[in-house]
Amino acid sequence: MDIPTQAEVFLREAGYQTWVWTGALPAVTCFENSTIVGFLHVFGTAEDLLANWEDAQARVLARHAAALRAAGAKAWNVYSVFLTSEQAPLLRRDVERLEEDFSLTRKIARAGVQIIEDLGHALMPLAPIKAQPILENASVEGRLRARAKDLPPLALQAFLGAANPAEVAEILGSRS
Repeated sequence: MDIPTQAEVFLREAGYQTWVWTGALPAVTCFENSTIVGFLHVFGTAEDLLANWEDAQARVLARHAAALRAAGAKAWNVYSVFLTSEQAPLLRRDVERLEEDFSLTRKIARAGVQIIEDLGHALMPLAPIKAQPILENASVEGRLRARAKDLPPLALQAFLGAANPAEVAEILGSRS
């Protein structure tokens, strides 16, 4: 999988503007929205990531320092993303532990990013929250009855029956 290209697709779908900064090798994918700015680095191996992430972060921050100073409150939400496709089971925890280093930027670091789902899991903190309510197979009437416990039973029955809104309002008004 081409991590930089797929990351750019993911970030654009999440509402970010993206561009590639070729002043570093490998190139860095930069991203920004109204509240966050970040830099995505892809390394060939987990060892390379662990050995070079600090230099990569320093280089990109030095290059973009003026823009970050002018970013105001957004400068508090700068992310450095460090990814590698190498599985590296013995180094995976060391890579992920980089996220505990809060110096200069917030960090996302993952090894074993090989498929789109891996990339999505790694970049999830940058994605908007998506909630999907789980609805039981109960009928609408059953769900309404379960939630309307505080309503007088006669009013609820009128509402669910053939009564018109004025009749339901009259029932509710006579109970107060």
